[in-house]
Amino acid sequence: MAQLDTLDIIVLAALLVGTVAYFTKGTYWAVYGDPYGNSLANGNGAAKAGKSRNIIEKLEETDKNCVVFYGSQTGTAEDYASRLAKEGHSRFGLNTIVADLEDYDYENLDKFPDDKLAVFVLATYGEGEPTDNAVEFYEFLGSDDVSFSDGQSVDDKPLSNLKYVAFGLGNNTYEHYNSMVRNVDTYLTKLGATRLGSAGEGDDGAGTMEEDFLAWKEPMWADVAEKMGLEEREAVYEAVFEITEKPDLSAEDDTVYVGEPNKNHLEGSQKGPFNANNPFIAPIDESKELFTVKNRNCLHMEIDIAGSNLSYTTGDHIAVWPTNAGKEVDRFLSILGLNPKRHTVIAVKGLDPTAKVPFPSPTTYDAAVRYHMEICAPVSRQLVSTIAPFAPNDQIKAEMTKLGSEKDYFQEKVTHRNLNLAQLLEIESNGEAWSKVPFSLFIEGLVKIQPRYYSISSSSYVQKDKIAITAVVESIENPGNPHVLKGVTTNYLLALKQKQHGDPSPDPHGLNYAITGPRNKYDGIHVPVHVRHSNFKLPSDPSKPIIMIGPGTGVAPFRGFVQERAAQAKAGQNVGKTVLFFGCRKKSEDFIYQDEWDQYKEALGDNFVMHTAFSRDGPNKVYVQHQIEESADEINKLLEQKAYIYVCGDAANMAREVNTILGKIIAKHRNVPETKGEEIVKAMRASNQYQEDVWS
Repeated sequence: MAQLDTLDIIVLAALLVGTVAYFTKGTYWAVYGDPYGNSLANGNGAAKAGKSRNIIEKLEETDKNCVVFYGSQTGTAEDYASRLAKEGHSRFGLNTIVADLEDYDYENLDKFPDDKLAVFVLATYGEGEPTDNAVEFYEFLGSDDVSFSDGQSVDDKPLSNLKYVAFGLGNNTYEHYNSMVRNVDTYLTKLGATRLGSAGEGDDGAGTMEEDFLAWKEPMWADVAEKMGLEEREAVYEAVFEITEKPDLSAEDDTVYVGEPNKNHLEGSQKGPFNANNPFIAPIDESKELFTVKNRNCLHMEIDIAGSNLSYTTGDHIAVWPTNAGKEVDRFLSILGLNPKRHTVIAVKGLDPTAKVPFPSPTTYDAAVRYHMEICAPVSRQLVSTIAPFAPNDQIKAEMTKLGSEKDYFQEKVTHRNLNLAQLLEIESNGEAWSKVPFSLFIEGLVKIQPRYYSISSSSYVQKDKIAITAVVESIENPGNPHVLKGVTTNYLLALKQKQHGDPSPDPHGLNYAITGPRNKYDGIHVPVHVRHSNFKLPSDPSKPIIMIGPGTGVAPFRGFVQERAAQAKAGQNVGKTVLFFGCRKKSEDFIYQDEWDQYKEALGDNFVMHTAFSRDGPNKVYVQHQIEESADEINKLLEQKAYIYVCGDAANMAREVNTILGKIIAKHRNVPETKGEEIVKAMRASNQYQEDVWS
C-alpha cells in the first residue's frame, strides 16, 4: 500500500472539511438570523417558526391550510400577500401563513397536500428578473433537470397535488412585462400543478396596480371557494397583532427602540454586513445644489462609506432609508387621537406564531409611525373599506364605504388628489379623531417603509469609498388637492443638505424631518444606506464604444461612466468613443454638471461627444429623442462597431421612444424592414449590448 505524503493528507483533510461544511449548512453555519436581533419581535414566535425550511412541516406544525408566498423587491408584493392571507381567513376561514420565498426549500413541493392551497404573489424586477428573495425559487422551478423529493421528473407531473393561485406585479414599460408570474405559472403547470382562477397581472406602468389586484381577486376567490368547498362568511376585522401599552417603561429606557432598525443599532454599535435589513449610518461628506432656480431643487451628495466594508462598482444603486416628515407624523397621530400618547411605549406581538412583526419592539407610537410605516404612500381602496366600520359616526362610515366600493368615485376623490391616508381621514371627518380604529389595523394595512434606490453617479474606479447621489427633490402640486405631494426621501435629503450648509432648523417646505435620527445617532449629518448591485455596467473592455442616453437625473449613472473613462484615459488606457445624449429644460437653470463635462472632454478629447437638448430654450420643444434622430448616421456607425447602448430615466415615454427610434435607425441604414430593426434591438437587449436603468 502506497504511503500518503503530506500533500495527500492536506487534500483529504480539505475534502473532509468541505463535505462536513456542506452537510451542516443551515444547521451550524449560514443559519438565518432575525434582523431585529433579540428584540420582542422574537418573543412572538416568529424567529422560532423561521427555523424549519420545510414548508410542509411548517403547515402541519402550525395547523395551516394555505400558504401565501411572496417575491417582493419594494414591499408591495409582500403587502398584497399579507392582504390575501388576511382576507382568506376572514372571508373563507382559511388558516393562512405568509411566507418569504427565500426562507424555504422547494424540493418537497411534490408532497404538498391536495387539501391545502398555495398562493404566489410575484413581482418582476428590472428586465424580467426575479426579485432578490425569489432568485433560488425561480431558478429551481425553471431548471431543465428540476428534481423533487421522490426523484420524479417533469414528465411524471410531480406537482399534481398542488393547487395554487398566482398574481404578478409588473410594469408594461419593460419588455418582459410580468415575466416572473407568467414563467412561474408555466413551470408549475408543466409540473402538473393546478391553478385556481386566472393568473392575475398588475401594471405599475399604467398606474393601475391596485385596481388590477382588486379586479383579479374577486373571481379568483369565487373559483377557490368552489373548487375547495369553502363557504364565504361576513368578513369582520380580526387583529393580527396585539398592541400592549407599557406605562412602566419610558421612551428613554435603553431597551426601547425609538427608530433603531435592529438590536445592534439600539446598543449603539454598527456591525456588518450592511444590507436591506441592516443599514450603515453613513456620513454625508459634502452636498450641493445643482439647479440655479429657487423653486426647484436637485441635490448632489457624496456619501462616505469608508470603513463599512460596503463596496460598489460603477452603475450600482445606493439605497437610502428615509424618515417620514414630522408634519405627516403629526397629522397621522393627531387624526387617530394618539398625539397625547405619541411617546407611550408599546409592545407589538403577533397573535399567531407565524405573524411577522414588521419592526422591533418595545417601541413608541411616534417611532413606529416616523421610522417604520409608509404613511405617505397612496391609499388603497381595500384599506379604506377595512377602516370604514371604525368611522367616528354613521355618516362618515357611509362615505368611506362608498369610497371603498366604487372604483371611479375613489379615483376622483382620493387617487387623483394624491391623498395619503391621514390626509383622507382628516378631510372625511373634518378633523374629528378616528380614535376607534385599532392601531394594529394600520400596522397591517400600511406597508413597511422601504429604502429608496438611486443610481450611483460616481465611479468606483475614481472614488471607491465615496458614493455620489444625484436626486431631484419631488414636489407635485394638484389643483384639486389642498396638499402638495412631497417626495419623502428627497425632501429628507434636502433637510440634511440644509443642515450641512448651516441652517440651524432645516425644514424644507414645512416638513420638519427628525434628521438627527433616533437618540441623535445620525447627528453630524448622517444618513442610513446600503448598496444594491446592478447589471447596468460598462463593457469590461474600455476601448469599446458606448452611447448613453440620460435626460435630467437620468444622467446620474453616466456621470459615473464618463468619470471612469476620463480617469482611464488619463492613466494611459485605450478608451473608445463615449457619446452622451443629455436633455433638460433650460441650459441656464438645470444643465447639471455642466462644468464637469468640460473637464471630462479635456481628458477624453474627441472620444467624448455630448449632444444636448434644452426643451424650453427655443420656440420648439427639443428632447433627447430628437437629438438621437438627428445623429442617426453617427449612431449607426457606432452600432456597426458593436457599441453598447445605455438608457436611464423615464420608462413610460423617453425610454420607450428611444427603443423605437433605434429600431428605425437600424432598419433605415441596413435597408431592412422596421420589424427586423425591432428584432435586432431585442437581440441587443438579450446580449446586454442594450441596457436600461429606468423607472416609471
